[in-house]
Amino acid sequence: QVQLVESGGGLVQPGGSLRLSCAASGRIINIYAMGWYRQVPGKQRELVATIISGGLTNYADSVKGRFTISRGNAKNTVYLQMNSLTPEDTAVYYCKVTLSSESRPYSMDYWGKGTLVTVSS
Repeated sequence: QVQLVESGGGLVQPGGSLRLSCAASGRIINIYAMGWYRQVPGKQRELVATIISGGLTNYADSVKGRFTISRGNAKNTVYLQMNSLTPEDTAVYYCKVTLSSESRPYSMDYWGKGTLVTVSS
């Protein structure tokens, strides 16, 4: 069974930084893409950043130049370094991983439970 565990959320002042982590575990065959999305109450979940297996990254315009997505050496972990945070970045951040596993040997999306990021003075 595949599990995603997120960590790193919390309260930070405007202009501050946080790093989110998401680790995928289970009988994974291949990871195709990893990404971060965020959602505020009453709004749709939106893409923040993604990284595919070849290392190509994609960012929402609102976070370009401030956020950096990367993968760990073990390749089953994805990070989101968030700098110059503003109150508009306040949201629940979700990790999404597209992977195949031994129980489901085809590409499938898995979501983490989310971690709250609050930017406030």
